[in-house]
Amino acid sequence: MDRPAISDYGFLSDCRSGALVGRDGSVDWWCPDRFDAPAVLGRLLDARAGHWRLGPTAPGRVEREYLPDTLVLRTVHHTAAGSVAVTDALAAEPGARAHELGLNSPAVLVRVVEGLTGRVPMCLDFAPRPEYGLLTPYLRELPDGGVRAEAGPVALVLRGGVPLRADGHRVSAGFAVTAGQRLGFDLAYAPAYGGVPARLDPVAALADTVAAWQAFRETHRYHGRYAGQVRHSATVLQGLTYARSGAVAAALTTSLPERLGGDRNYDYRYSWLRDFAMTLHALWVAACPDEASRLFAWAARSIGRLGDAPVPILFGLEGERDLAEHDCVQLRGYAGSRPVRIGNDAWRQRQLDVSGEVVSAVWRLRDYLGEPLDEELREMVVGLTEQVAATWRLPDRGMWEARDDERHYLTSKALCWVTMDLAVKLAPRLGGGVDLPRWTAVRDEIRATVLERGWNERVGAYTGAFGSDELDASVLFLPVVRFLPATDPRMRATIAAVERELGTPDGLVRRWATDPGGFLLCSFWLVECLVMAGEPARAEAIFERVLGYANDVGLLAEQVDPTTGAPLGNFPQALSHIGLINAAWRLTDPTGG
Repeated sequence: MDRPAISDYGFLSDCRSGALVGRDGSVDWWCPDRFDAPAVLGRLLDARAGHWRLGPTAPGRVEREYLPDTLVLRTVHHTAAGSVAVTDALAAEPGARAHELGLNSPAVLVRVVEGLTGRVPMCLDFAPRPEYGLLTPYLRELPDGGVRAEAGPVALVLRGGVPLRADGHRVSAGFAVTAGQRLGFDLAYAPAYGGVPARLDPVAALADTVAAWQAFRETHRYHGRYAGQVRHSATVLQGLTYARSGAVAAALTTSLPERLGGDRNYDYRYSWLRDFAMTLHALWVAACPDEASRLFAWAARSIGRLGDAPVPILFGLEGERDLAEHDCVQLRGYAGSRPVRIGNDAWRQRQLDVSGEVVSAVWRLRDYLGEPLDEELREMVVGLTEQVAATWRLPDRGMWEARDDERHYLTSKALCWVTMDLAVKLAPRLGGGVDLPRWTAVRDEIRATVLERGWNERVGAYTGAFGSDELDASVLFLPVVRFLPATDPRMRATIAAVERELGTPDGLVRRWATDPGGFLLCSFWLVECLVMAGEPARAEAIFERVLGYANDVGLLAEQVDPTTGAPLGNFPQALSHIGLINAAWRLTDPTGG
């Protein structure tokens, strides 16, 4: 098969798992049990790893859109024989609304076909391959006309409004849809050793799922600029949230490459504390964070009691710590980009900036969290602060998770200052056990050290690490976290150097000089910095150019190829949508308040 572009995919979610469906009607990625579970449909990473296509037999023009304020995707195929719409969703549990979505998800993919004009020949091709393509299932036709696929620990039941035929190791059907005709299909997941899943009415389930997503409108209270894009990005972030725990997956996928054919391919289906905290910031902008206490409870319980070991930086979606990485050797990888990795060894790293992001989120949401903070949250903040006070002088791997030597990354040190500064401000809410004079002294020492050792006179900028001549776009985060104002002469020189040396004419910003693509989060940080530096018109022009890198249904990857404009990296990427929300708010309110 021809490899679809990453931008060809739309994102479906039930806040338990997610799926990617292409413009041709093929679902090429689904991990039905939860976001980080093994895929049963994995053609995204290998043509042999499973798919479910439902679409016209003949090619034609395609138009797509999400139904308003949902992750329910409607694709209209215009062919020579007529037009047909296919509406796809991961079903909500019956009656669920807003934050109830995903708590008891039925794990059912529903697809409704509707004839619009003419008589359109259609085909269904279903070839499940559980365990990332390792397993070829047995197929058994059921008395109700459905087909059950079983392999290893997985059972899948496909049912539809037309006869389905098991043929070898796949299910196929050919049929035609006329104007006004509507047919429903559903694919249900269950453990192999349970009963046959009860069938949903696909049409009713689709309507209920739309209602569940649209109930989030009640929490969307954003009234700033670019409201449509902000609300959509907030919906994407909610779609990446694993509702049972409150964890936020960094992305839906694993091993989509930063460079085609390259080996920087990582598994992003877990929850990084950094991304989690930044998501809470973004949702504070885009919506009323009604569930802040529950989400912070996940963070506190996942971190646990802190000892001498480094603060853990990422977890499985239910708080698992050991995410040991291994290669899926049976998969060829997207565009031949090997290895395909499951797990992420970054869980072993020390990244000193993480505490600052978490404590910053507590500070931002303090009015939703009560006074004093509850015991778990107080213990988490105090533990993170004490850990920073004891370890801030150590080298680390930085926010880009370098896999070479540890260094004294400037942004890591600045976020250590954020931890101490905001912990001092939160002290009245933290009860006993707060050594305010020591915390204040450590805060001031960190700041003085960063200002002295972070500036590189030869480069004329703050560089990525102490003593380094290499620029790093992470330093654009310093004004965002209020370590330095963007108008500070040295900070202004740094912004100019990053834009000149790491930027592209279209406003993309690479993380460092050898980075293969423009990193969208850094591009949005540049927008924020320019607003704060007093250049709102130029910031807005860059913002709108970066918005243009979203696909036709408003989804952003991690990076963009600056030559072709093609998306790179895992998709959709939470950090990119976080950056969009925060930059839109900065354009609305330059203070970010």
